[in-house]
Amino acid sequence: MFEQTFKNLDDILRKEAGCASELDYTEQTSWLLFLKYLDDLEAVRATEAELRGQTYTPIIDAAHRWSLWAAPKDTAGKLDHNRAKTGPDLIAYVNRELFPYLEGFKGRATSADTIEYKIGEIFGEIRNKFQSGYSLRDAIDAIDELSFGSQIQKHELSELYEAKIKNMGNAGRNGGEYYTPRPLIRAMIKVVKPTLNDTVYDGAAGSCGFLCEAYDYLRPLAKTSGNLERLQKRTFFAKEKKSLAYVIGTMNMILHGIEAPNIVHTNTLAEQVLDIQEKDRFDVILANPPFGGKERPEIQQNFPVKTGETAYLFLQHFIKSLRAGGSAAVVIKNTFLSNTDNASVALRRELLESCNLHTVLDMPGGTFQGAGVKTVVLFFERGEPTRSIWYYRLDPGRNMGKTNPLNDADLADFIEKQASFAEGSNSWSVAADTLDPATFDLTVRNPNAPEAEALRSPQEILDEIAALDAESAEILVRVRELL
Repeated sequence: MFEQTFKNLDDILRKEAGCASELDYTEQTSWLLFLKYLDDLEAVRATEAELRGQTYTPIIDAAHRWSLWAAPKDTAGKLDHNRAKTGPDLIAYVNRELFPYLEGFKGRATSADTIEYKIGEIFGEIRNKFQSGYSLRDAIDAIDELSFGSQIQKHELSELYEAKIKNMGNAGRNGGEYYTPRPLIRAMIKVVKPTLNDTVYDGAAGSCGFLCEAYDYLRPLAKTSGNLERLQKRTFFAKEKKSLAYVIGTMNMILHGIEAPNIVHTNTLAEQVLDIQEKDRFDVILANPPFGGKERPEIQQNFPVKTGETAYLFLQHFIKSLRAGGSAAVVIKNTFLSNTDNASVALRRELLESCNLHTVLDMPGGTFQGAGVKTVVLFFERGEPTRSIWYYRLDPGRNMGKTNPLNDADLADFIEKQASFAEGSNSWSVAADTLDPATFDLTVRNPNAPEAEALRSPQEILDEIAALDAESAEILVRVRELL
């Protein structure tokens, strides 16, 4: 229904001098979508209030309403060009009046879990990058064609927005931090099996793909108004450091059906991990912390195992944030399983002794486009030490890449076998008491299939080159003697 509108919007953004990349396109689409969504939400609330014989007080005042400045209509329901701002007047209004007004909601909101607070947060972080008021007018006209009136419309819009996030992720490393393949997320959720009574948390939320998919998983189970209210307000929680990711994640959750997402814009790792109390813990944790990041020494002081590796700090945060009996699924670089530095060894020991690391899913190279690293997914439960680890090596039978991305069928065998920890050609179990107590090495070694020949060390290669050179010199001496 709306696919052509999104294509038209992309064409407009590509021609806009102030927007240089897919990241800019997604950012600018996000704030426009948000304001149109808000206008439609206000219209629905006003109608519902009228049916109840009540008076509805709008969130946005009359002077700043979408239907006034962005898309005023004439008596025939068409855009009133005499009242619709455009050109330099539109840019001046948006930058000098609209954005400051919307940013002010943060200070006026009664609490952080209200949609008013989210409005203030979003427009305190984002900036209008349109330089041409005529391009902005074209973009507004395209957005105004969209409607959030029904669940079917919201579902289609959420799918189109997800595609935009994926394109942003494929555009480069920075965008890639925000995108985890949705088939992998769905498989992680099916293994963890969250319930309607659980709280679900992602402390490195990015575009909130984990929470959106968890909502889609739980929504069909919600049969009562109490269930629905809980899903809206008390089930999903997130933290995100980067401004663009925070805005995109908020918009993504809204499009999936969460009106006022519980996303806190903060550096999760700035919190003292030992100060986490029971009230701060969650039943389910789903996350893919950023690869290869580095944190400053003052941030490292917040953790028992001090390391500059961002993912290792996040893993400590997740272990401490998981409620006793709770379940987690966390994506991490596969080098975590075997690195011999003190931090890696100490963190593996902490994980094995404080949690039941029951499953390790070994992902093929190319799963994360542009990341350039192999990954594993750690599935663990808090409270009991690890006794046995079930490994599964995923082999989709093809090279992974942009034209051959991961799909749900690739993970079906893993989900089926994991339910009973079944052993096969690509799955096996390792008893925790057989691990090296000095290193707690968790390297993926399939006993049911021959491993590829180990790569030789640089010294071995140099020694062989030297030996071959010596042999060649000896042969040359013999040839000269024959001459």
